[in-house]
Amino acid sequence: MQNNEPNIYGGQDPRDVPAYSVAEAARYLRLAPATLRSWVVGRPYPRGGTVAFFEPLIQLSQSSNNLLSFRNLVEAHVLWALRTRYGVPIKAVRTTLNYAERALGIRHILLSPELQTNAGDLFLSKYGDLINLSRSGQLAMKKVLEAYLKRIEWDSLNIPLRLFPFLSHAHIGVPSAIVIDPFISFGRPVIRGKYISTAAIADRFDAGESLDNVAHDYGLKLSEAEEAVIYEKAA
Repeated sequence: MQNNEPNIYGGQDPRDVPAYSVAEAARYLRLAPATLRSWVVGRPYPRGGTVAFFEPLIQLSQSSNNLLSFRNLVEAHVLWALRTRYGVPIKAVRTTLNYAERALGIRHILLSPELQTNAGDLFLSKYGDLINLSRSGQLAMKKVLEAYLKRIEWDSLNIPLRLFPFLSHAHIGVPSAIVIDPFISFGRPVIRGKYISTAAIADRFDAGESLDNVAHDYGLKLSEAEEAVIYEKAA
């Protein structure tokens, strides 16, 4: 479908176009906005009577005006998988990202399907060593990471193509009918295969319409309409 649509981005890949504010991206990913902002913008912090600066872990485009691209959104999604259960020090995250580039030869590993190969095992082993995780803890982290990676669809060039966000992090293993596709609806969440905005469904439900009527109007399953509302209101 993407190839048949007019290119409204001046020849730029929609996946690279700055499109999401920090607040919007945080809502889509179920992240605290302050956390995501520190990852993509950085933040000052006190250190020994002076003020130091926390450098971003995710690099935005220089012309982005602090907006995230779809690829940045995917990076944050994967980074959250590494941080989600263990309160891991950011220093360990930064060290391991540098290790991936230096020792494994993988730039932008948070965007790479190689996280699901032997390179990913080496990456997680290094990460586990830095935060003193037992072998069982490393295995548990691997399973969490796998659950997040399954939510990403890559194209033939191994570039992230679509992201299937979680309803909430309590629904980590539950398949999603919702997709974020930078080629559809300017990268806003829609129902998979129907391209109906989740926000539009939730707005009509909030306006007093029944989910049955909304689902019927859009040609959706009731479960798809319910998932859209839950997704929009779970943040």
